[in-house]
Amino acid sequence: MKLKYSSRLAVLLSLLTLSAVAQRTPDAPVPAAPGRLVDVGGYRLHLNCTGNKSPTVVLIAGAGDFSFDWGLVQPEVARFARVCSYDRPGSAWSDPGPTPSTMRQDVYELHTLLRTAGIKGPYVLVGHSIGGLIARVYAEQYPNEIGGMVLVDSTHEDTTLMYQGKLVRVRNGAKGLPIPAPQTMVSSPPKPPTKEDIEQFQFNQQTFGAPKISPPFDKLSPSIQAMRLWFQSRPPRAAAGADLWAEELQVMYAARAQAPYQLRAIPLVVILPKPEYGSPPPDVTSDEWKRINEQKRQQKVELTNLSRNSRLIVAEKSGHHIQLDEPQVVTDAVRLVLSAARHRTRLAP
Repeated sequence: MKLKYSSRLAVLLSLLTLSAVAQRTPDAPVPAAPGRLVDVGGYRLHLNCTGNKSPTVVLIAGAGDFSFDWGLVQPEVARFARVCSYDRPGSAWSDPGPTPSTMRQDVYELHTLLRTAGIKGPYVLVGHSIGGLIARVYAEQYPNEIGGMVLVDSTHEDTTLMYQGKLVRVRNGAKGLPIPAPQTMVSSPPKPPTKEDIEQFQFNQQTFGAPKISPPFDKLSPSIQAMRLWFQSRPPRAAAGADLWAEELQVMYAARAQAPYQLRAIPLVVILPKPEYGSPPPDVTSDEWKRINEQKRQQKVELTNLSRNSRLIVAEKSGHHIQLDEPQVVTDAVRLVLSAARHRTRLAP
């Protein structure tokens, strides 16, 4: 029986370049966390910080990715800055958190995590894919804490994605629902996974085949690959909760129309992979597929207009996960932004 995807899960899966990225492993102890678990209000989030020197660089993973997926970038950045990666609630070692899981909630939790851990700003935020959206919402909520930003093939608020076999502009699915303020374990604690959540997980496993390590994740160390396999093989620990992503994207789109330079003049680097669109999905013509992908790329190029102090870099040998295909490109971009942030200068050409 084919199950209906919850809308958020389907959209997030669309953002991944891999249709299946883990392989079921025999029961084994939970892998040791490289960082520490920090209590952020009755639940703990995993935080891994290395290096020193300010400002601190904060790595924000994309949908379905983990803190350790920055494993080719974090050690290099740690040579010249303090750098922290973390796992959002319910991911890897982090406990499930309050619901609904909105981007505003993500930002509130990251802010609480950094503050509780004693990591002071300003921060240089590095966001991949949906992590780029979270970085931008953080800058909106806490503008005085941001020293710079790197967007690694970031999702755009006006993005179009494949959903249930159709190309849809995600924000058009907004129904005018209010986006709640960040919740706590008292106001809206997580609920156990529903029968539908478990069945959905099983359906995904059956549909996408046995979990496995696929490129570009095979570039990570064997120990990190083993951690990926372990966590990808585990069923959800909490119910999926309400999906308000379309509402959030619509709010971001409207706000951007009113104030295009939302990051003012903080140093911003936008990194994109080489243009490569692949074969169109069923029932989508090649011309339509090309048009949609060219539109999406232009939207991402236009993210440079978030700041009056920005630069575009194209990673010619990369796919969506530039931090794995060409980690040095991301590392160099971080170094570039850090230099401009430290000296309060324009980005070097």
